[in-house]
Amino acid sequence: MVTRRQLLTLLILTLMWGINWPMMKLSLREISPLYFRALTMTVGSMVLFFWFRAKGMRMWPQGAEWRSVVVLGLPNMLGWHTISILGVKELASGRAATLGFTMPIWTVVLGVLFLGEKLTRRVALAAVCVAVAIGLLISHEFASMAGRPMGIVWMEIAALVWAVGTLMMRRTTLTLPAATLTVWMMILASACLWVIAALSEPWPVWQFSGLMWLSLAYGAFINYGLAQTLWVDLTLKLPPVTSAMGITAVPLIGTMTATFIVGEWPHWQDFVAIVFVMTAMAAVLLPPQFFRRIKASA
Repeated sequence: MVTRRQLLTLLILTLMWGINWPMMKLSLREISPLYFRALTMTVGSMVLFFWFRAKGMRMWPQGAEWRSVVVLGLPNMLGWHTISILGVKELASGRAATLGFTMPIWTVVLGVLFLGEKLTRRVALAAVCVAVAIGLLISHEFASMAGRPMGIVWMEIAALVWAVGTLMMRRTTLTLPAATLTVWMMILASACLWVIAALSEPWPVWQFSGLMWLSLAYGAFINYGLAQTLWVDLTLKLPPVTSAMGITAVPLIGTMTATFIVGEWPHWQDFVAIVFVMTAMAAVLLPPQFFRRIKASA
């Protein structure tokens, strides 16, 4: 049973992650995307390392556990966070969030295509809903003179990479605590990001506005710090479906708050796309008995 405190934590987490999308867009006005990711992830991983260690968790992988950190960290942390920030740079932040959160649907579709999982009507409905949502956003990007259709490509690649990482995570037997795995995936990914950024982007000036420093602090201490501690705690205490469904509102929060944070006004395509994505997520994440109860009560 989900307690009131857990529901409140889930709500706070959803707000944090939703607001993070326009906050990232705000940061990219004064810093290049890869250096932004490298800086915020480095600080966030250090905060988490000392926080979890102070709580008495085992924080050092041993032997073959390092292989799990590297193999799982490549798609789940380095791949998703690197590719998605390139999409955020090109797109409105709410639109990028909507596309990024197609990940659960791609996880199910990939399982059907490559892992022999059963194709159900719910999976088919989810695939159609995602296709409609992507089509709506693509149509607006191409219709606009300032459209950035490549941003949609970046976000969908990021979602696919994250989906692959999720499938790998499900099929890996872990001996590491979830918190330790998360922290070390972040540490190694941030180290790689510093190298990639140095090879592809100019060195930042580091003379930012006060609002910029605030957005960087949000990314480091809230998105990669506090939000990650709340998420790890929830995933250990709640059923996977409950925790996953709890964050379906993240794209909606990102779209609504972007108006106030970065002045992005959503179009009708954005809201309709969010409805289709949330419908698709419900189709693949809600347990079958939920739909049976609805059918029985109709």
